Amino acid sequence: MVEPFIGTWKLGKTEHFDEYLKALGVGLAQRTLASTAKPVTTISTNGDTITIATESLIKSTKIQFKLGEEFDETTADDRKTKTTVTMDNGKLVQAQRWNGKETTLIRELADGKLILTCTIRDVVCTRIYEKAK
Repeated sequence: MVEPFIGTWKLGKTEHFDEYLKALGVGLAQRTLASTAKPVTTISTNGDTITIATESLIKSTKIQFKLGEEFDETTADDRKTKTTVTMDNGKLVQAQRWNGKETTLIRELADGKLILTCTIRDVVCTRIYEKAK
């Protein structure tokens, strides 16, 4: 199920990232730094455990989970969330909940690219990653 996502992905293009970070409650200084980062995301599996590691010069994060099982996540902007990742119609759907708020991060593959769509309320950010050579 997750096999097509496995690999290393480099950020190519981003739309509405600052607006998304603002909606999350991220301050100006941290948003400015984040907008300059060009993260590399590596998705791997070990049995039924999936790892998503994101590295940049600004901040690196790593989450490990099993599909459908809630886990505690500390996000790159230091939110403490209850997170669940599921597979829905070939898409990896990551739901983060904290302080009565929720955001959804959907990863899908299209034309050999990894498309990450981040949504909170009516704010939608798209980040397009290309497979690293």
